[in-house]
Amino acid sequence: MARFAYTGRAASGHVSGELDGADATAVATLLMSRGVTPLQIAATTSASDTRAGGGALALLQPRVQPADLMMFSRQLHTLLRAGVPILRALAGLQDSAVNQRFKQVLANVRHSLESGIELSICCAQQGGVFDNFYVSMVRVGEMTGRLDDVFMRLFKHIEFEQFMRQQVRSALRYPAFVVLAMMVAIGVINTLVVPAFADVFKSFGAELPLATRILVASSNFTMHYGWLLAGSSVAGFVVLRRWIAQPAGRQAWDRLVLRLPLAGRIVQKATLARFARSFSLALKSGVPIEQALTVVSQTVDNAWISRKIDAMREAVERGDTILRAAIASGVFTPVVLQMIAVGEETGAVDELMEEIAELYNNDVQYELKTLSQQIEPVLIVFLGVLVLVLALGVFLPLWDLGRVTLKN
Repeated sequence: MARFAYTGRAASGHVSGELDGADATAVATLLMSRGVTPLQIAATTSASDTRAGGGALALLQPRVQPADLMMFSRQLHTLLRAGVPILRALAGLQDSAVNQRFKQVLANVRHSLESGIELSICCAQQGGVFDNFYVSMVRVGEMTGRLDDVFMRLFKHIEFEQFMRQQVRSALRYPAFVVLAMMVAIGVINTLVVPAFADVFKSFGAELPLATRILVASSNFTMHYGWLLAGSSVAGFVVLRRWIAQPAGRQAWDRLVLRLPLAGRIVQKATLARFARSFSLALKSGVPIEQALTVVSQTVDNAWISRKIDAMREAVERGDTILRAAIASGVFTPVVLQMIAVGEETGAVDELMEEIAELYNNDVQYELKTLSQQIEPVLIVFLGVLVLVLALGVFLPLWDLGRVTLKN
């Protein structure tokens, strides 16, 4: 018997824990008999030790990338829509897969599917390759008999996620490069330039100007206590990571991110665009509103907004409308609230949610395109102050040095 960690969804909400079983299939069957829909099942360390060779081999293989899932979803949609049986479709996709780890994942899915296990449970057994939202949507496709449509919507969903990530990376590339260059320049000046300059100037016995004394003090601190500064930075980073790993810390951190001067607004709009698109996708697939909110809250990459969505679900379960629940959450703009109201009145909440996603998406694209322009003045001011201090610290004593030389 091996031990497996699981996460799942029950009538009471999200559940997790560990169970003993012969394999992941047995654990999934046991969970379903208890009324729990498994979302992820993975062997714990003790179980994986019995397959050390396979685990070591898996570590050497490349990770499954979102592009692999995106291509898989699109190709599986095409094959299922053409009437190809799912086992045959998976066999063809396995043979054509480029990523060796994903090829093994598809082989595992095929093996479990041939054993009579549902496709959604097969996906949940793959150690987090398919996230909770993906598994839930496959489950919906199985219940409604519309797996081909679900895979096309999953393809569009992953494509949208990738587009948003690329936009964020593109917007932050230039500011990150400038900040890194500034840090390298400061390090070189503090460790190489200022110490040599200070020794030369002190040999004449002249008093250093204030700006130069600041540079010298900064250089001395870096030379003598740089190891302490580096160690403190690493320790602080580790403590921060562990704090964020805790539910309370993650929620506080995500709330702090939303309050950042420039990035907070972009993160909030991008997260709400992800929520609206996922919610629309779930509703179009026939998922009830309460269940859709439960699934979507697990896919939003922000614990604070996820909590707000859970509060919306609880309000809807009490009999409130989506509009009143959205107003109480306090995260939507008045324009979006008006669109939600129209959607409820016309019975087209799924279509209006997709419009909301497009609205937020357009706002995020505009914000990202202008992000560099908004950051540039801040960087220019900071660079100007840095250059001013360096110029005063270097050139003022040079002038004094010239006067001292003339007097001597």
